[in-house]
Amino acid sequence: MAARDRRARLSVNAAFAVQGLCFASLVTRVPQVQDAHDLSDGTLALVLLLVPLIAGAGSVLAGVLFARLGAAPVLRVAQPGVCAAMTLVGLTGGGLVRLYAAVALFGLFVGAVDAAMNAQAVAVERRYGMSLLTGFYAVWSVAGILGGLWAALANRLDLALLPGFAVPAALGAAVSLATGRGLYRKDEEAPEPSAEELKAAARRVPWRPVLIVGTALGLFYLADAAVSSYSAKYLQDELDAGDFAAPLGYVAYQVAMVAARAAADLGVRRRGGVQVVRLGGIVGAAGLACAAAAPSAPAAIAAFAVAGLGLSVIAPVAFSAAGRVDPTGLGVAVARLNVFNYVGFVLGAAIAGALAPIGGTDGLRLVFAVPAALTAVVIVLARGFAPRPATAARTAPRRPEAPSAGPGPSRTGGRPGA
Repeated sequence: MAARDRRARLSVNAAFAVQGLCFASLVTRVPQVQDAHDLSDGTLALVLLLVPLIAGAGSVLAGVLFARLGAAPVLRVAQPGVCAAMTLVGLTGGGLVRLYAAVALFGLFVGAVDAAMNAQAVAVERRYGMSLLTGFYAVWSVAGILGGLWAALANRLDLALLPGFAVPAALGAAVSLATGRGLYRKDEEAPEPSAEELKAAARRVPWRPVLIVGTALGLFYLADAAVSSYSAKYLQDELDAGDFAAPLGYVAYQVAMVAARAAADLGVRRRGGVQVVRLGGIVGAAGLACAAAAPSAPAAIAAFAVAGLGLSVIAPVAFSAAGRVDPTGLGVAVARLNVFNYVGFVLGAAIAGALAPIGGTDGLRLVFAVPAALTAVVIVLARGFAPRPATAARTAPRRPEAPSAGPGPSRTGGRPGA
């Protein structure tokens, strides 16, 4: 591989790492955000719901900008924006208006970064001619582990929100600014399709396989939203975990995701996507159910690890399956599938937000019991992860020097929290 491609791969890994670090550093301190801003459970639910709603808009806006600028400039601006917005969430003065504004800004930049870094990741994968997406997702999870551990340490040291967020934000901004120049320019990405090509491609890509896989993907993100947004609060408020232990549920979840994703590609090659997703659904549903029924914080932390072990395989295999039903190579199926990412995360935040304020232990236990039941549907849908490959619409590859092994040059991308 050329040095240029290795440099781009390093830069994309850095982007995934910064995103994972910042996201985890924020969500694992949700109880402290609630206390510092004196939020009721209902208001907290609205704040958490605002993030995926605005992130969806940010992803769409980024996609519009890609056509003119490419993904790299969007990523180089939006990722430092994530870091700055996270720091603003730590400012406790100014009341709810300032908090909502900071959270909305965070969501907007997160959505833009999600789209841009995934577009760059697909470009790297295409240039290398082999599967690399799972590796990028694993980097996101590793950085998420570090973010969760930092949150645990910040809680132990009783750091206020502002310095607790400012440290990972400063590190993330520095890494992003230092590595951004290595991203692919617009002329190095896959060629931008014309409007006529996109219209023709939309008619050729079947909806049915995308709907099946997309439903499973949405259910994954629904469960992921519950764990990322409410695991720390559940451990602290309902299972009497201390401030130091509360973020460890999310850490265990991400540790298990890294382990599973490290072996996912091998599992798919040997057993096929259907069996991997079916097993993942069984394990993920069992982990969430055990978390909902956990009698103690250590038991819940272990259960979150089991959930991460199973759920982690769904998203990468879903995007791979979508790529196989797109005969155009223009990423139409992947773009359609990505819609289910934000639908699932918004529904997850909404359901969790509705259940959490019910009161008593049962409210937060239901936050995980309901996704456990819904995740079982993935087991039924697993057969859809082996769709019949579509016939290519083009006789020549879009980049002859590097045949595509991935889903195609998507102009949008899902949150890898996945």
